[in-house]
Amino acid sequence: MDLFSRSWAALREAVAGLADEDFARPSGCAGWLVRDLVCHLVIDAQDVLITLATPAEGEPTRDAVSYWDVSSTPPTGEDPLDALTVRLAAAYGEPWLLKFHLDDVGSAAGRAAVLADRAARVGTRDEVLTVGDYLSAYVVEWTLHHLDLVAHLPHAPRPPAEGLAGSREVLERIAAAAFPESFTDTDVLLVGTGRRAPTEAEVVELGGLASRLPFVLG
Repeated sequence: MDLFSRSWAALREAVAGLADEDFARPSGCAGWLVRDLVCHLVIDAQDVLITLATPAEGEPTRDAVSYWDVSSTPPTGEDPLDALTVRLAAAYGEPWLLKFHLDDVGSAAGRAAVLADRAARVGTRDEVLTVGDYLSAYVVEWTLHHLDLVAHLPHAPRPPAEGLAGSREVLERIAAAAFPESFTDTDVLLVGTGRRAPTEAEVVELGGLASRLPFVLG
């Protein structure tokens, strides 16, 4: 099973194992509860299906690293699309409906990814990528959102180690710098993307890189 499939399956399994009360807990995404994040994952799965069904011609304009638009401003949850996600999540009413929809659409997205030709080209966000690069970029999406999902759920399973390592590699390529070896992959992703502030000791270890944080991926 490739890294996209492994990361996506692990994230969906983590959602499937949540208790109803977990959906009302905060997530690692500013302004979103767990239920809002799960609703966003449904939309992500739809995006994967749409993109894999959108062939493109011409040379690729982005790859798995340059796919990301990087800013230094963390989201606040007040963006109109973020706010729409909150309203959509509330409309589901019961957590089992969100679980069902994610399993339904998410399984389809997973199957489509397995069947897709990695060398084919697809279009998304007015850019052209190979399927392989597009799915590799989504490993980062799944891994970061898996961390967001479990941010306040200590009992929930964590992302696969290989997804964490691969996402760290992408973030370091974006930063054009290596994070300290003492940082775990999880710490790199949380601190590097602004999901938590570095401690005073971590700031010292980061050196000049600390002034460039965060790298917010969108």
